[in-house]
Amino acid sequence: MVNIIWAMLAVIGIIFAAFNGTMKEVNEAIFATIDDAVMITLTMMGVLIFWLGLMRIAESAGLLQGLTNLFRPVVKKVFPEIPADHPALGYILSNMTANMFGLGNAATPMGLKAMKEMKELDSSGKASRSMITFLAINTSSITLIPTTVIAIRMKYGSVDPTAIIGTTIAATIFSTAAALIIDRYFHWKRTRVRRS
Repeated sequence: MVNIIWAMLAVIGIIFAAFNGTMKEVNEAIFATIDDAVMITLTMMGVLIFWLGLMRIAESAGLLQGLTNLFRPVVKKVFPEIPADHPALGYILSNMTANMFGLGNAATPMGLKAMKEMKELDSSGKASRSMITFLAINTSSITLIPTTVIAIRMKYGSVDPTAIIGTTIAATIFSTAAALIIDRYFHWKRTRVRRS
């Protein structure tokens, strides 16, 4: 669906430029940004490969399993409907760990698997409480190392590309706390309406 939307936006833009007489400007803009797009992609690819390699080393060394074990009691309290030995918890923890290291691309497959597992737990056909909570946490997600933003800052010659780490940690802690509070509030409100 997203591919169709992007294709439609491109087609509408080209048709509008043709009728408006601005095709020359459109072509110039396309070719002017190709170099930047390729360079950003290569820079980000290098940083992501580096961090994915570190994640693989951390996984082999047992660090990710240790983080998973450390956060399991907290995640179990946030998702009380999921049984303790269910695979969904493992996928949720893997997703959260990858997001902490700013590896959204690596976290996405785990998030999709977690959603699939949670869907199998609830046969109602609607989003379950756990699915809604996971979406809220995944969207806000505590990030310790924002690798993508660091890569972009490095590409554009930032004097200190890692200077944003402290503010990123603070901002994502607050956003995740806010997401959990709002999620819990609306869950409480829904259950109160059902009881009355």
